Amino acid sequence: MMIKADQRHLYVQVIEHIKQDIEAGIIKENEKFPSEFELARTLGVSRATLREALRVLEEEKVIIRKHGVGTFLKARPLFSSGIEELSSVSSMIRKAGMEPGTIFLEVSNSIATEDSIEKFGCNEQDSIVTIKRVRTADGEPVVYCIDQVNALNIQSDTTGLMKNSIFDALEKDGRIHITQAIAHIEPVGYDQEASSILRCGVDVPLLVLLQKHYTENGEMVLLSKNYFRADKFSFHVVRKRV
Repeated sequence: MMIKADQRHLYVQVIEHIKQDIEAGIIKENEKFPSEFELARTLGVSRATLREALRVLEEEKVIIRKHGVGTFLKARPLFSSGIEELSSVSSMIRKAGMEPGTIFLEVSNSIATEDSIEKFGCNEQDSIVTIKRVRTADGEPVVYCIDQVNALNIQSDTTGLMKNSIFDALEKDGRIHITQAIAHIEPVGYDQEASSILRCGVDVPLLVLLQKHYTENGEMVLLSKNYFRADKFSFHVVRKRV
């Protein structure tokens, strides 16, 4: 189908046409586009016009252009969450209509270090539990979670942690209730451990969410470092004028 002449710039028409093909399912996620020569000929425009349209689509993060490989439709994130919303990974996955699960688990105990004592406000004789898990959505690995808690605050055994969220494990006896968290987001192009565990290559970036979780009394009870596949998750912030 060729672009029809109208009052708009040709490259704008090309953008609209490509987006319509995407919505119609003609162009599928992670599918390679035809070559620039073929696509320009099909649309009846110059390669210069096509390149301008592709440049805009790349800026809008609709497509990905890989030098020497080709142009691909970028996969849309399966999960989108407001960063101001404090919820577990399990809850985020369930909201997307998928079943959360765990396919990897490592639990280790270590004596509290000076850094741990400062962060958790614990004693020198206390133990810090480190829990490493890969969270899945309908069986597909999507998040690599590294959580640290004071051993005194968590009662769940290994089996329980496989089935439940860390929030549920901490709040099980009703003594602890997490009300807020301080979060930092860092983009990571590639992490040897996390990317390997999440089965994604160097072309799939990661979003690292570092969070300190607090009770209503201001006690930090959970320190988490979660690696999210950026092709599966997106985060947004609602900003209000004050």
